[in-house]
Amino acid sequence: MMTLKERTAILIELGDRLKASNERLDAVIHRTYINNPWFTKENTRLALNAICSDFLNKEKLDNWIAKYSIPETTIPKRVGLVMAGNIPMVGFQDLLCVFVAGHHSISKLSEKDKYLLPYCIQLMTEINPKVTDYFTFTERLKNFDAVIATGSNNTSRYFEAYFGKYPNIIRKNRTSVAIMTGAEDDEDFKQFGKDVFRYFGLGCRNVSKLYLPKDYDFVPLLRNWERFSDIVNHNKYKNNFDYTFSLLMLNQIHHYTNGAVILRDEKSLHSRIASLNYEFYEDINEVVKDLNEQASAIQCIVSKEAIEGLDCLRFGNTQQPGLEDYADNVDTMKFLLEIR
Repeated sequence: MMTLKERTAILIELGDRLKASNERLDAVIHRTYINNPWFTKENTRLALNAICSDFLNKEKLDNWIAKYSIPETTIPKRVGLVMAGNIPMVGFQDLLCVFVAGHHSISKLSEKDKYLLPYCIQLMTEINPKVTDYFTFTERLKNFDAVIATGSNNTSRYFEAYFGKYPNIIRKNRTSVAIMTGAEDDEDFKQFGKDVFRYFGLGCRNVSKLYLPKDYDFVPLLRNWERFSDIVNHNKYKNNFDYTFSLLMLNQIHHYTNGAVILRDEKSLHSRIASLNYEFYEDINEVVKDLNEQASAIQCIVSKEAIEGLDCLRFGNTQQPGLEDYADNVDTMKFLLEIR
């Protein structure tokens, strides 16, 4: 077993190695893209850089760890992890939390993202061979003491049936929304575009629904977002864009588009790939009430300004979660430290 200090040092060294030029990492990134074209090299690098700066930074790690009572040594529990595969390395935070807590993770990787995380563990093992005692990758979970499973609303029912008798965190579909006021400027639109277009909008922290004041002028928003028009050069994104556009045209459903994204009047929080739903409001208090009622389906809310009654992020910040920004807003580390 390793001490907490040793485990933390390994994570910091991992960050340094991931930031360095490395032909092996380049090969893994390329292999990942061939396996899953949604994981472009640019987006994988973006995810790696965010992990290095926000999860593997010494000062941030130390400050985060200091908020918990983590023993220097512990008797490891076996924690099953069912990983998502919607954006690159989305399961890294769970792996990190289990390792910092001193437990052994047994991970079932998504077929969409099966190379990057094992590569990180390989690097950690090269730093300290004892790391092998803390990680297992498997096709089927068994012999575990607790489970963290990430999936859809449909798969969550199966997770609850299979894992309900164990201590668990079971995650369902979530998405993010934005509240516009009409006072946004070009810089706001530019930053907001990151919340919409990064990772092709596939993450739970990507905005899929807009709340707009009545008589909102779409022209400045759509014109500014032309800067993201290169996204339609991606074959899979373009196929989704064309399908949705054709469907709306055939059914004569009103919509707005700039060739890169489609906006349609729709109350649902979840939108199709390459599109956003929007809904008009007259009273911001009604929006606050609506979002609080749907809090279990929302990961992030973004807005230009603070809104009383809601926890909002500024534009451009949804895809840079910190160590305390847990999926579904459930404190993963607290859960792990309470496993008996």
